[in-house]
Amino acid sequence: MQDGQGTVLDFARQRSGMIEQQIRPNAVTDRSLLAAMGEVPREMFVPPSRRLLAYSDEALEVLPAIDGAPARFLLAPMVLAKLLQLAAVEATDHVLDIGCATGYSTALLAALSRGVIGLESEPTLAAIAADNLAALGIGDAEIVVADLAAGYSEAAPYDVIFLNGSVPDEPTRLTAQLKEGGRLVAVVATGRCGGRQGKAYLFVKVDGEMSGVPHFDAGAPPLPGFALPPRFVF
Repeated sequence: MQDGQGTVLDFARQRSGMIEQQIRPNAVTDRSLLAAMGEVPREMFVPPSRRLLAYSDEALEVLPAIDGAPARFLLAPMVLAKLLQLAAVEATDHVLDIGCATGYSTALLAALSRGVIGLESEPTLAAIAADNLAALGIGDAEIVVADLAAGYSEAAPYDVIFLNGSVPDEPTRLTAQLKEGGRLVAVVATGRCGGRQGKAYLFVKVDGEMSGVPHFDAGAPPLPGFALPPRFVF
């Protein structure tokens, strides 16, 4: 069966290679997560012109920069896997997936949880994500178009909030949308490098406040809408 940019068998082999060469060697051991990554066809979530790069070990552009809006990416498979494992998603969890792009992370989270809201600020990407999920028959996921930094209070509270990219600071604006004891996972940028390099944090809501602990170094493209306001300098 021909995909147009490779065969189904070719992609299945690449998917297996991704898991064995990128995911497992980086201490990702969660069986449910490994199974989901082995089943969800990442190539479906990549533009046709870049489909042969679907299983490369880097962040992959899925929408170019347009009219001042930044380019959008899928996280590198290893970074995505480690962040999802850090979130420790359970089968009973209600999840908000912020910056879902073409829906790959949403598809994985749907396999791990009881339901997920994929939040996307770009209508073009949101439409692609919805089509991709429908094509795979994933019914326990919904794609919503809205400002990423504002979250999606209409379906709150969530057990898990997952951020698909780096942010410049702790996303405290989302605290109210977490359940007590809920988890938020994000890459918080450190230093320069355009906000791409940082630490993967696990935030937990305790007594109404989020408390975060860094777990590992991670590179991730910045999520739009989270930039800090400019500071006045004398």
